[in-house]
Amino acid sequence: MIFVAKTIPTMKKQNILLIIVSLFLFSCSNQSEYIKNQGFIFGTSYSFIYEHPSGKNIQDDILAELKVFNNSLSNYDPNSIISRINNNDREVTCDTYFEQCFLRSQEIAAITNGAFDITVAPVVNAWGFGFDESTHADSAKIDSLMLFVGYHKIRLENHKIIKEIQGIKLDVSAIAKGFGVDVAAKVIEAHGVNNYMVEIGGEVRARGKNAKGKYWRIGIDKPIEDKELSNRELQEVVGLKNKSLATSGNYRQYYEKAGVKYSHTINPKTGFPARSNLLSASVLADDCMTADAFATAFMVMGLEKSIELSEKLDFIDVYLIYSDSSQEFNTYASNNFKRAITPQ
Repeated sequence: MIFVAKTIPTMKKQNILLIIVSLFLFSCSNQSEYIKNQGFIFGTSYSFIYEHPSGKNIQDDILAELKVFNNSLSNYDPNSIISRINNNDREVTCDTYFEQCFLRSQEIAAITNGAFDITVAPVVNAWGFGFDESTHADSAKIDSLMLFVGYHKIRLENHKIIKEIQGIKLDVSAIAKGFGVDVAAKVIEAHGVNNYMVEIGGEVRARGKNAKGKYWRIGIDKPIEDKELSNRELQEVVGLKNKSLATSGNYRQYYEKAGVKYSHTINPKTGFPARSNLLSASVLADDCMTADAFATAFMVMGLEKSIELSEKLDFIDVYLIYSDSSQEFNTYASNNFKRAITPQ
């Protein structure tokens, strides 16, 4: 069972397909066989690798649960819970997946002072990066749409979303892909699997070790401007020790209009594409939903504010790639992230 239709969008999160360094190492191992599932979901690729205690292929179980997840949070499915909320359907009731995603989104919005905000959908759509592929943004239009943006304008009560203004629309693309990774991991763990790696569209969660008995090794791309992904080089390789990793960047997903490049990451406070010298943000966390959301938030916040906030938070570690005044690449890594970096 593989569903390939346009589903949860990826416009706010850069679809940086991290190189899974250890994917093919299991084939020559003398240990138990590691099962590998690959395909397409949520408009992107997925890869699940796991050592099932009885050698069972559980791909169908994982995809079945992700379909339930998709029915809750897909902006591209008109019958999904989030689509019905966006269309002001008064009969819709939130399920567990929606409520978990909403509540964590609101927490991270508060922590980042609104740099992460799922109500940004109207302006994201206006810039052509959302589920409504309009590209007719101008200052007057953005100013009018900002009336509908603000995480403090929505709340959850008795399993229903309450909006201050009916025009508010939600877009969880900057957190849902990571959440989907966590959902897949939960299914795998429910089968008694201790060693696995889950990757969806470049967002990764790993537990235990690969078939070589080593921690899973994941590559972070250099921020080379290349929409076609034909020119890719590794910046670093990270060893994941029961952690999740998400990366966001502005250097591959953008559009050009009248010779101007517009970033896919929209600043919820201004309604305009985020502009800074920060090229890429990678975040380590226990769960991929958290890593995913903070990676996007940091691209909005820029280098200095991202470092300042990350130093106050003990549940994430960061690796930032930025350009200096000479347009050369530079990096910042928190201490724990530095320890996770391994030789290429």
